[in-house]
Amino acid sequence: MTGHARPRLFCFHHAGAGVSSFARWQGVFGERREVVPVLLPGRDARAAEPRITDPGQLMAELLDSVGPLLDRPYALYGHSLGALVAHTFAHAVAGLGLREPDLVVLGAALPLHLPSPLLPDPFPSDHELLCRLVAHGQLPRAALEEDEDGVWHRRALPVIRDDLKLATTLRAAEGGPLHVPVLAVAGREDAVAPVCQVEHWRAYTTAGFALRTVAGGHFFVRDGRLPRLLSEELDTWSYASRAAVRPKSSSL
Repeated sequence: MTGHARPRLFCFHHAGAGVSSFARWQGVFGERREVVPVLLPGRDARAAEPRITDPGQLMAELLDSVGPLLDRPYALYGHSLGALVAHTFAHAVAGLGLREPDLVVLGAALPLHLPSPLLPDPFPSDHELLCRLVAHGQLPRAALEEDEDGVWHRRALPVIRDDLKLATTLRAAEGGPLHVPVLAVAGREDAVAPVCQVEHWRAYTTAGFALRTVAGGHFFVRDGRLPRLLSEELDTWSYASRAAVRPKSSSL
């Protein structure tokens, strides 16, 4: 397969993060697929840009940056918040009549109708949010021991807070089932998005669904086994698409 013909995999990161989790993925996929990490505004190289919490504004931003790259077959992978972004983006491109993804992969994310322990209503104060994030393993306990001038308060918490607000609005903007296949991936030790609940993404597609489980908790995206799994799955689903046969739902 030539480099020019390679299908793309767009990757959307979790709340409070950048794209470092995807830094080594291209080495796993090699020449078979082009990995395109998508960095949201307000972090890393885009730290000077205002963060986005409105779904409409986010989709406009993504259609401007990613839209020109939808000129060849592609798939989406989103992790936690990124899964909600990927799901919403798939709806957006369909609504505009643009090329739709061959597969939408949703990692470590609860389906939209299930309440998330990280998204309470009303939204908590900074201290309450820190306590909740530490309790669910999203931040180290050291975050509770520093004062308000500490690194977690000054740098991490504002980004996480805005990203969780974005997640809340994305969950509220549910637009019915997708008409492309969905693959859900869950960590077997993930208490935030447990396997038994992640499986309910099945109701969000009319075009085929599968569930895969991997070792680890909520941040299994940092483990090298995930890109290897996705490399195998994307090949399988691409073949199944050409043969008009979808893989059956199962867990690994």
